[in-house]
Amino acid sequence: MYDTPVSLQSVCVEFICDNLSALCDVQPSATADPKQSKMVFKDPETCFHSNISDKLLSTLSEKGKLNDETLSLFDANHAALRHVSIHNAAVTSRGLRILKGHRVSHLEVTGIKDVTVNDIIGCLGEWTLSNLRNLNVSRNTFLNNSKFCVVVSLSKLRNLHTLNVSFTEFNRQGLEIIAEDLPCLEVLDISSTEINDISPLKKCKNRLKSLSMYNLQLHKSSDPIGVIRELVHLVHLDVSNDVSSESIITSTITERFHVPNYLAKPESNPNLVSLDISGAEDVSPCVVETFLGKHKRLIFLGLALTAISEYEMFQPESKWIRAHLDFKISGESTESQIMESLRRYLPRSAYMQKALYKLFNLSQGTEDPREDIIKLVLPAMKSHPKTLSVQMAGTACLYNLTRGDVGLKIHPVMLSKCVDLTLSAMENFPNHQQLQKNALLTICSDRILQEVNFDRFRCSRLVMECMCQFDDASMNRMSVAICSILAAKISTEQTTILGAKARYMKKLLMLVDERLINHELDITLRFTLSALWNLTDEAPSTCNVFLTEGGLELFMKLLHLTGGEETDNHVQVETKILGLLNNIAEVKSLRHKLMREDFIMLIKHMMHGKHIDVSYFAAGILAHLCCDGDVAWRNLSSLDRYDIMEDLMSVVSNWEQPKAEMVAYRSFSPFFPLLQSTDTPIQLWAVWAIHHVTSKNGQRYLTLLNSEGGYGHILGLMQMPRLNTRVKEICQEIMNKLLEHRGGPSLRSGRGAAEVERMEVGDGELS
Repeated sequence: MYDTPVSLQSVCVEFICDNLSALCDVQPSATADPKQSKMVFKDPETCFHSNISDKLLSTLSEKGKLNDETLSLFDANHAALRHVSIHNAAVTSRGLRILKGHRVSHLEVTGIKDVTVNDIIGCLGEWTLSNLRNLNVSRNTFLNNSKFCVVVSLSKLRNLHTLNVSFTEFNRQGLEIIAEDLPCLEVLDISSTEINDISPLKKCKNRLKSLSMYNLQLHKSSDPIGVIRELVHLVHLDVSNDVSSESIITSTITERFHVPNYLAKPESNPNLVSLDISGAEDVSPCVVETFLGKHKRLIFLGLALTAISEYEMFQPESKWIRAHLDFKISGESTESQIMESLRRYLPRSAYMQKALYKLFNLSQGTEDPREDIIKLVLPAMKSHPKTLSVQMAGTACLYNLTRGDVGLKIHPVMLSKCVDLTLSAMENFPNHQQLQKNALLTICSDRILQEVNFDRFRCSRLVMECMCQFDDASMNRMSVAICSILAAKISTEQTTILGAKARYMKKLLMLVDERLINHELDITLRFTLSALWNLTDEAPSTCNVFLTEGGLELFMKLLHLTGGEETDNHVQVETKILGLLNNIAEVKSLRHKLMREDFIMLIKHMMHGKHIDVSYFAAGILAHLCCDGDVAWRNLSSLDRYDIMEDLMSVVSNWEQPKAEMVAYRSFSPFFPLLQSTDTPIQLWAVWAIHHVTSKNGQRYLTLLNSEGGYGHILGLMQMPRLNTRVKEICQEIMNKLLEHRGGPSLRSGRGAAEVERMEVGDGELS
């Protein structure tokens, strides 16, 4: 079904990363320093070859789980590292010392502000110092405690071929040192550093093959074009710039690399394969074409944030493009240009924002799954979590790329990543309405909510916050739709946490009240009622908040409004209302709040309705209220408990089993007190309900009933003297099913949730 299934190796590595506490032990330090505790695998025979070790380390880093403790897992005797990749991790020099025991040939340690580059190199063993070929310390610091730039440690890496010091304090003095002391250096990235004169590069002109100097501010007198032209072996040159405000030249003696002057000398650097002039000033098409004509080996041209990418010669229909099908261009004019930009400029927020904005326009109305594009959007969002423009454009693109039928064809693992980053955007920008709306549009999908794995509690909490923050009809509709489904899929502990927040309850009840006032039994009401039903399921504290906030009076008014009409819409609304009230009736400590004559008479009336869904829950409420005995009914002078039970018996005895499953339960525990009752009507409702769900979904409910000791409870009921014949028959049927289930093969558990509603909101209603 999917073009890109996840590899077994990746699944295993992901599993290890997500289950470290189950697979590993933490050993205290021999020095009694808690900061030096060590993590080891519980199985002492655990051993990984270098490819797996490298992947495990990088995955821990990507997931934000890499720290000194988890880094200690990589003992050289059990997990040999060769290609080390650590980004934005909470590691210190203490943790990085684990690298001394490894033979590392490629090292990436980026975005670690608390560890200097000098410290990083000091954590390497002798073999690594002598043989390291690639080093990337981008976005780290060269400053020592005295705020001096120290780069001499780089001189130890005599075999280094590739060095990336971009976005650091690396300066001209450092450039002098590496040009002199690194005889094998061929690839150099000095982008966004403090270098203002690249003339030291003349010393390595006979070996330097790749030079990236994005966003350098150079002395006007330093003749950078002349220096570049002397680097005759260059195959890659990046002289791109950023047109955002952060890169505005503030000095009168510095300037950006002057691209038009460079292109005007078409004989320069004849071996170029890749040239990036993104962010450059405009230059005439003939100058560009002449330069390309002199560089037949060129296969990439960077034109992002320029008008050059829009030139006719670079459009898909042009003769030049048709004659150079393998030629890659970055820019924002075509889909292929945008994708190339997203691939190449990940650290550059302005580039990402522009590319994603253009991609959003192109991706509207997408009919085919484009996981290739999604894989480029996600890293952009992850790399710039606090940049609003990137997150706005990114969330909008994800909606276009996953909506409707297109989402059905996308691998669930990919959709899970989409949701995770969408939730991060919601967390980082809680007050931005359009971004929150983008997020809701993406998440409000049947496929995502029902089939995709993600942190549903986190999502529920963020959606609830969004619902309370904004008074927008479409956002309210999506919010309650999402919550109605997710509340049935999270644990009772988690629903209790959500339900305990009075402002969430107030907002949900306010939505109900608005529809009551306007006599609107619409889709928002149905989803709101579903959300409330699921939030109160086996959550006594939430039930209490519901009552405290006036939910009972509101729901009684709503039941009077529906008037017992038999339309599908009325039945759905009444079923959800009574389902929630049944949750409250299950809580013994709250039943006294339901012991009102007006309430009980209303529920009794509902029990006699023609539709079994409504009658079932109304009967359940009365069964629970009657379970407490005569004492609870003393204050209800006009009502007799035995008359209510006689009515209950009459109604339940006439039910026929519906063809479809009416309800879903998390647990059978609310039924067990009813099974211990000596009153036949209460017993009958309870066994009928248990028989119903075990008949419709035996795989789920027989396993659940058996695990909760249901066999003993049913058996105890059957052994009661003078047991009603019908109750006994139903008990026997349940017991037969349980015994058959016990003797058969083990069955996996199905969904464990309260009422679960499929999405009723079509794509057209989400916009």
